[in-house]
Amino acid sequence: MVSPEKFPDPELDPAVPADNGEARAVLAGGCFWCVEAVYKQLDGVKAVVSGYAGGTANTADYETVSSGRTGHAEAVEIRFDPSRVSYGQLLKVFFSIAHDPTTRDRQGPDVGKQYRSVIFYANEDQKRIADAYVAQLAKARVFDAPIVTEVIPLDRFYEAEEYHQDYAERNPLQPYILFNAAPKVQKVRKYFADRIKVR
Repeated sequence: MVSPEKFPDPELDPAVPADNGEARAVLAGGCFWCVEAVYKQLDGVKAVVSGYAGGTANTADYETVSSGRTGHAEAVEIRFDPSRVSYGQLLKVFFSIAHDPTTRDRQGPDVGKQYRSVIFYANEDQKRIADAYVAQLAKARVFDAPIVTEVIPLDRFYEAEEYHQDYAERNPLQPYILFNAAPKVQKVRKYFADRIKVR
């Protein structure tokens, strides 16, 4: 992975619409346990929910989604205060730490369509910011390989089963978490130290 130090801030990063001071972003970057653990630390992030996006309600369950044939991606819904953390900064963390956007339908040991890289935009502002940042990273040649992240409209987000929520926090010694989620959590604390929640 490219060092987070090499990532530029988004050139286009206007305030996105918020409802009572809260906006939401839905991002898919491999196993939702890892992506959730990354974003829960950030100041301005109010809540992170693991779930499924990109498919239909009748197949939005872990066992069926894991077949890779439902059209869903494991995703997280991030509810955030855009006056404290911008949508563009969430995308910077997404590309620099949360996952590898150059591997199609896989992240680390996880392989299948459900692990693809997707930005599910909620409105045209999010679409413009996402498209511009992908183009900016490509132009800057931040990665050695092409970015394969899809930028598509959010239809529905389906919350995952309860045992998936806060999984990394509740299971810190589980081998998958130790080897996959924990290093990303530490990178956030190192490279985005000024954006970590004060506990």
